[in-house]
Amino acid sequence: MNRPTFDFSGKRVYVAGHGGMVGSAIVRRLAREDCEILTADRGVDLRDQQAVNAWFAQARPDAVFMAAARVGGIAANDAYPAQFLYDNLMIEANVVEAARQVDTAKLLMLGSSCIYPREADQPIAEDALLTGPLEATNQWYAIAKIAGIRLCQAYRIEHGCDFISAMPTNLFGPGDNFDLDTSHVLPALIRKAHEAKVAGDEEMLVWGSGKPRREFLHVDDLADACVFLMREYSGAQHVNVGSGQELSITELARLVADIVGFEGKLAFDSTRHDGTPRKLLDSSRLNAMGWRPAITLEDGIAATYRHFLKDGGRRVMLRG
Repeated sequence: MNRPTFDFSGKRVYVAGHGGMVGSAIVRRLAREDCEILTADRGVDLRDQQAVNAWFAQARPDAVFMAAARVGGIAANDAYPAQFLYDNLMIEANVVEAARQVDTAKLLMLGSSCIYPREADQPIAEDALLTGPLEATNQWYAIAKIAGIRLCQAYRIEHGCDFISAMPTNLFGPGDNFDLDTSHVLPALIRKAHEAKVAGDEEMLVWGSGKPRREFLHVDDLADACVFLMREYSGAQHVNVGSGQELSITELARLVADIVGFEGKLAFDSTRHDGTPRKLLDSSRLNAMGWRPAITLEDGIAATYRHFLKDGGRRVMLRG
């Protein structure tokens, strides 16, 4: 079957959010393509429509990877609901509209698996979107990402724009956020295990009951999937990007502890939110196109721990 394609050769490709974990991974992946990689400096606030329009008018990218977002874990979503909703809505709307104005040929919007209902059937297929209530602990970010998907679909209908969306599962890897107040579960566990190991603690505290089940994907695999989708896919339906492997938070914590070298016990803080009970994406649509991940969870965690040791981690809240 012939599929619509986008040829990167000689194209100007803008990575919005190049300083963040996902954006930097896409930049690394694009280095293998015959294209010019464009990035906007920190002086361009993607929440500022005038600044975004001016930058696009000057840069005129042929393609856009929309990886800029305000991101964080359960604690950050709970503490900053207005910022998560407002900032992400503004970033998405400004970049999509600016891309339309300069006739950008292709745009890929990156969302998140948190867009799906809390009690969605597992594994979660793309058509589960908007079929039930969201998980309350990350609803603000989820609503913004749902709006981004619908925005791309609306621009396809009204303006004929070849704008697509990809929904990755839980991500980790180089450039992750290891701040315990704002990070996601896997980098938080890496930091906790490391600090417990260094301190000689007998136990490591894990937030929640440890029962929820999660799926994880290395960010370099996601970057490869994004380039694949940009080249091979042209459709209104968003596409799930996952590893197909899930494990409980307890199993994850023990795996991280083993890789880091912490030999103590795990303790669980049941006063902390568990979040969605289970979240495994159905990535069969993408797999059927011919793409699968290459990095195992164990190898990815080990590499991420080495990255943490190298620079001590960093707090990343707004990736622009």
